Amino acid sequence: MRLGVPVLGGAFVRLEPLSMSHAQDLARSAEEDRSSYGLTLVPRAADVEAYLTAQLARDGLTPFAQVRTRDGRAVGCTAFWDPRTWPGRHELRAVEVGWTWLAASAQGTGINAEAKLLLFTYAFETLGVVRVDLKTDARNERSCRAIERLGARFEGVLRSWSPSWAPGEEGMVRDSAMFSVVAAEWPAVKSALAARLADVSTGAR
Repeated sequence: MRLGVPVLGGAFVRLEPLSMSHAQDLARSAEEDRSSYGLTLVPRAADVEAYLTAQLARDGLTPFAQVRTRDGRAVGCTAFWDPRTWPGRHELRAVEVGWTWLAASAQGTGINAEAKLLLFTYAFETLGVVRVDLKTDARNERSCRAIERLGARFEGVLRSWSPSWAPGEEGMVRDSAMFSVVAAEWPAVKSALAARLADVSTGAR
């Protein structure tokens, strides 16, 4: 199932449905400082077109380019993933937010927080889900901290759960740290993210 999501716009980032038109920008973005990508799937510049082709063909994935508003450059990707419906019904009950990466120059600028605010808002308030999942390699402490800062709750580690993207671990599986935001928590999470973004806008981090 692919979700028909329109462009989602904010002050720092615009989430555009991913297309091959983003390839040149993403190739440039992927070759900035790659030191934070050790446990994350981020293509090399030469592989970006193949990466986009695979993303666009992946069942259950609704991918976006993260376009920085101040210069109109695609600086990363993110997605809705694994939408789940209620038993015997077509309505969604849950979806994952994932497949996220950002260029080094876009990290720590408010783009990630705002992209998650846009995706969470659409998931809870338009799609009507009761749960949004996030997961990361359990060894990726930086990513775990970033997810917790979004307001998501840590639920535990699922062992041998997901494909590993670590160098030398091709074809292997990793332990995944699982997080979620549920509908009852969404108003507080939304308010906290909005306040965090207001601090970024005024220069108070």
